[in-house]
Amino acid sequence: MPVAVHFGAGNIGRGFVGLLLHEAGYDLVFSDVAGELVDAIQAASEYTVHEAGPGGVDHVVTGFRAVNSRLDPEAAADAVASADVVTTAVGPTVLRFVAPVIVAGLERRGDAQPPVAIMACENAIGATDLLRAEVEKAAGDRAEELLGRAVFANTAVDRIVPAPQSGAGIDVTVEPYYEWAIEEGPFRGSPPRIPGAHFVPSLAPYIERKLFTVNTGHAATAYLGARAGYATIAESLADPAIERAVEAALEETAAVLTARHGLDPTELAEYRHRILERFRNPALPDTVQRVGRQPLRKLSRHERFIGPAGDAAERGLATSALLRAVGAALAFADPADEEAVRLQELLHTRTADELVAEVTGLPEDHPLYRGVRAEVAARQSSL
Repeated sequence: MPVAVHFGAGNIGRGFVGLLLHEAGYDLVFSDVAGELVDAIQAASEYTVHEAGPGGVDHVVTGFRAVNSRLDPEAAADAVASADVVTTAVGPTVLRFVAPVIVAGLERRGDAQPPVAIMACENAIGATDLLRAEVEKAAGDRAEELLGRAVFANTAVDRIVPAPQSGAGIDVTVEPYYEWAIEEGPFRGSPPRIPGAHFVPSLAPYIERKLFTVNTGHAATAYLGARAGYATIAESLADPAIERAVEAALEETAAVLTARHGLDPTELAEYRHRILERFRNPALPDTVQRVGRQPLRKLSRHERFIGPAGDAAERGLATSALLRAVGAALAFADPADEEAVRLQELLHTRTADELVAEVTGLPEDHPLYRGVRAEVAARQSSL
């Protein structure tokens, strides 16, 4: 039986990537650093993925095990050494910690083994490229040799998985809809067998359509909803003013997607409508605090707000709705989220120009700079 190693045994790992790898017939190994979660997975013989909403069904996952890569990195490396597929869902900033384990696994692979397929399933553009760079750095002088034992392919993933419900154990609740697009070029005609995924010749349109619609819309709803005092995404979108503001932001990102990739505006409108209906799913009580966490990352240069708004500004397209979402993000406060706390500290300790440069990476001569600076200054004046 083929082996798949997945780094990140959280809800996305178990309820999306792990599920599809299981259904593709892989012997599944979860690798994580959360001891209690690893122990719970090891103690279970199965778990259930509940699809909540219209058309949803339950999927029972079996044939898995878990290793603690913090306490037993050797076991994690051994798993990589025998794997046909390695995936991650740990967050882009954590990939540098996964890389040394992957390097140790590549070192143990025999010359007769076919290259292992490595795919980072993160909410970021070019996440696998980032992981590959971290692997190359960790491999040092052996980089060329070890990289030859793997095939790195970028992916675009899309499935809403809310925060875990109390008493659920390792079961996961997800929405019925999902998409896993993988670039086919790196595999040279021999991609891994994953029926639930689809391999595409060019991944950029899929990644940016998803990031600048699903992620932009989700985060905009969270920040606008939090500022208005709502607790959940569904409650936020039930407010007509927030609904209009989110739709306006996504109309601006759609204009960018059309300009960049030639995507059909009518198809984008249908996609946008479907995304908003997913957000409204009453069976997924997703909170604005969960979706809004890590605002510093989400306000960075190539992320879901500044990325499309910066491109729009360069092309002379509208940016006012995206800037309004940026303003809401600047107001996001959550004492349990390190980035939210840091953002509020920066608003008190940096000038508007310093904050724009540090958080967004925009230079002063960029056409979006003045708009973002105005949002920062407005937030600071209200403190």
